[in-house]
Amino acid sequence: MFEIIIALVVLVLVFLATGVRIVQTSQSVVVERLGSYNRTLGAGINLIIPFIDKPRPINRQYFAVDSTGEAVRLNRTESKIDLRETVMDVPPRAMITQDNVTVSVNTAVYYQIIDPQSAVYQVENLVMAIEVLTNTTLRALVGKMELDKLFESREDINTELQQTLDEAGNKWGVKITRVEVQDIAIPREVEDAMRKQMVAERTRRAMIAEADGRRQSEILEAQGERQAAIERAEGEKQAAILRAQGEQNAINTIMAAGGDQLQPKDVVGYLLGLNYLKTLPDIAKEGDRVFLPMEASAPMAGLGALAELAKDMKGRAGLG
Repeated sequence: MFEIIIALVVLVLVFLATGVRIVQTSQSVVVERLGSYNRTLGAGINLIIPFIDKPRPINRQYFAVDSTGEAVRLNRTESKIDLRETVMDVPPRAMITQDNVTVSVNTAVYYQIIDPQSAVYQVENLVMAIEVLTNTTLRALVGKMELDKLFESREDINTELQQTLDEAGNKWGVKITRVEVQDIAIPREVEDAMRKQMVAERTRRAMIAEADGRRQSEILEAQGERQAAIERAEGEKQAAILRAQGEQNAINTIMAAGGDQLQPKDVVGYLLGLNYLKTLPDIAKEGDRVFLPMEASAPMAGLGALAELAKDMKGRAGLG
């Protein structure tokens, strides 16, 4: 009797040791019964039938850095599936751009297992599948771009990578939440050439800016000179109009005072004579001797005639 009790106790302990499964929060376990899928265990205490039910392990590969600084691929088999978002650092791979430049691209993939059953049965090694698909898709994208375009299109590459991986991940029970291109390494000689090109481009822009500044300055200066010339011409025009109006008024006044005894040519000669007398002091400033043309007597004659006429008009006024 005592032996039976001991045997029962041992069976109970074995059952508890092998039949009770405690699953942590954000974890799950895929259980097979006699080799076939049975159920998926959630967080908490779960009971399985010992020796009949067995957790199905999931194969995972990840990278670690060894003592030499090199990335080493490690394999790990786990029975508990982590449902939290996980980041996978995809090691750099050499790729060739459209303009035949070899670059090394390093990416990071953020994923989350949302269907443990599919993650176990639909793909043999989930992490390796994501890594290989990432590299092949990225290689195709890089091969369609030139080097300069590659640096400008990181966001486009991230978006297209995420869409491609997410479509494949739907079958694997995985949600690809984010993909980031971390680094793009190029050969040293290409980097030096790009640096020289950048310096040359900045120098060219500076020269263009300087030339544009000079051009704008010359345009403004020419516009100022043009405006000044227009204003001077307008002033000279107005002055000529005023002088002509003054001379016309003088002629009209003299004609009105002389009545029928004056002819327009006599008045014009009188006015010319006055201007001539005004300019005589300025003529002799440049030398001691001044030679006057014979035509200078005409204005003086007109002036004398107009003076005689004025005396005659004054005498008549006295008689009257």
